[in-house]
Amino acid sequence: MIDLRSDTVTRPSPAMLAAMTSAETGDDVWGDDPTVLRLQSTLAERAGKEAGLFFPSGTQSNLAALMAHCARGDEYIVGQAAHTYKYEGGGAAVLGSIQPQPIENAADGSLPLDKIFAAIKPIDHHFARTRLLALENTIGGKVLLPGYVAEATDLARSHGLSTHLDGARVFNAAVASGQPLAALCKPFDSVSICFSKGLGAPVGSVLVGSRALIEVAHRWRKVLGGGMRQSGVLAAACLYALEHNVDRLAEDHANAGHLAKGLASIGQVEVLSQATNMVFAQFPQEHWVPLEAFLKERGILTQMVYTSRFVTHLDLSRADIDTFVDAVKAYFAR
Repeated sequence: MIDLRSDTVTRPSPAMLAAMTSAETGDDVWGDDPTVLRLQSTLAERAGKEAGLFFPSGTQSNLAALMAHCARGDEYIVGQAAHTYKYEGGGAAVLGSIQPQPIENAADGSLPLDKIFAAIKPIDHHFARTRLLALENTIGGKVLLPGYVAEATDLARSHGLSTHLDGARVFNAAVASGQPLAALCKPFDSVSICFSKGLGAPVGSVLVGSRALIEVAHRWRKVLGGGMRQSGVLAAACLYALEHNVDRLAEDHANAGHLAKGLASIGQVEVLSQATNMVFAQFPQEHWVPLEAFLKERGILTQMVYTSRFVTHLDLSRADIDTFVDAVKAYFAR
């Protein structure tokens, strides 16, 4: 199948599977799985942070970070399009008793500084206590500008707020911008980094930050059911991805650009944006269901909605992109 629905759909390569089956393991709940320990320390060092903590998912990693930063009745400022607000089941509110204060994202994915300032609550018993600013990079495939990130995090700190980055695709941001990972992570107190998206691991995220913050997050990981045992089998896949699949993200970005050009050549398709490994486009509504079915019959998986997203990844070749574009052309040429 040619699967354009997400970069989460990749399968482990034979070499990654070999790394997993040969992984040295222990019991991570006891803190003695050597492969997990190596992943945590390796990524923390690369991100310029003191410590790391391995999680089964980015959703849980983000939630544990929010709960480490905020207490019951606190709030965090977040974008309306952000995963931690829109796509993670309302976990902060439901499980953390943390109130989100959503702000509409600007076209470039940022949160306008004046809106952040206006959202910070005064010290008053009428209000939830504003404790945290949460950003996402990349967001909708877009890379946040370093100057903006510095201004936003400086604003947060000047008002006593902590900062968290949902860096599920922060390696895409690093490759696209040419900046080292540590530079992108430096402005934040905590960063959640995912391995099961562009890096191609089957599962896993790592939260990095100070030792004190990671210690608090470690307790919340247990409460949230994230303590695993011989999880070195999974950590080995993440280490393999870290060592072999980072630089090649540039290929995904180039393929996304090629895909955007191909779709733009079709009169019935409006390409809205392309950044890093994501293309967003709109199709006439009456064609959503039949086009999706037409493509599936030809071994191509998509999700046709109001704004359709197509994501390139390591299991998609340039030839696969051309096959998809040709199939869309064939559909509209009928």
